Amino acid sequence: MSSVNTPVQESRSAQDRIRDFVSDFGWPRLIIFFFVVALFIAAPFVGVKADSSIKDVLVRFGQNGVMVLAMVPMMQSGSGLNFGLPVGIVAGLLGSTFSMQCEFTGAFGFFMALVFSLPFALIFGWLYGLLLNKVKGEEMTIAMYVGFSIVTFMAIMWLLLPFSNPTMVWGYTGRGLRTTITLDGYWSRILNNFLVVKIGPFFEFPTGAILFFILMAAIMWLFMRSRTGTALTAVGSNPDFARASGVSVNRHRIIGVIISSIYGAIGILTYQQGFGFIQLYQAPLYMAFPAVAAVLLGGASVNKASILNVVVGTFLFQSILTMTPSVINNILQTDMSEVIRILISNGMIIYALTRKTKAAKK
Repeated sequence: MSSVNTPVQESRSAQDRIRDFVSDFGWPRLIIFFFVVALFIAAPFVGVKADSSIKDVLVRFGQNGVMVLAMVPMMQSGSGLNFGLPVGIVAGLLGSTFSMQCEFTGAFGFFMALVFSLPFALIFGWLYGLLLNKVKGEEMTIAMYVGFSIVTFMAIMWLLLPFSNPTMVWGYTGRGLRTTITLDGYWSRILNNFLVVKIGPFFEFPTGAILFFILMAAIMWLFMRSRTGTALTAVGSNPDFARASGVSVNRHRIIGVIISSIYGAIGILTYQQGFGFIQLYQAPLYMAFPAVAAVLLGGASVNKASILNVVVGTFLFQSILTMTPSVINNILQTDMSEVIRILISNGMIIYALTRKTKAAKK
């Protein structure tokens, strides 16, 4: 005789599925998701234009998406969350300042900034990877201090490097780079304005920036499914099995760090063109934290991340940063955007690390 489930059994089964989903996805992610939905619903009632808000979210997504993509190869290779993202960011800053020094403008200037950034990202990423191989098990802690150290070191170098472009150097001395350098006349919004679609007085779709993110995501997707990418994932999932299969664990960990650094360099260039400025000295110090929080918010774990995690997490995180100032500030008449950004960034990182600790104990 075939068994027939009673309504009570079916109800319990549904409850179990819901409980498993909540456990896997995590309460913090669900709370943040519903918080974003609530912000979009409340926006029209407090005088916030929905089309303008969506435009800002899309612009921010295009600006920040590539830096979040930089998390994927390091996490997949077992090196943990890339708190040393400033290593790649500094490479991108060097590329952009060199391109400006040569007075390259427009799309060619942006392309040459990418070209100048790649050698620095390769060298810095290789040295960074060698260091992380020496401190296995403590990668995230060491990576954080590597990021802080290179930013502090470059704060000295920005004053000493022989740049001479009047747009870049301090006006009263003629030496040393300014804290903030405008990209007007160079490649400001070069991606955002490419094939831009304007609908109405407020909405603009940043086609170029979104297409560039899709291109970089497609390259990452193809790389992760190549022979090298598959071996890199195997190293992160089970290093002993990978080593028994003839895969060099240390070599593929370094490859993951180098790819992450390259994407960090490209990511800061994408961010700069949308922002319209190059920010030096202490500006890159904490740039890794929003990227780490975004990929974790998208559903990634400490040692596993996907392109989908990047897309979902970046959209949710940037939605919060965009909608909070306009909606919450109108309701409470006070600026809470920075407080909420810090709370979500650090909260998601703590949540991910504690989940890892609990899983290890189990």
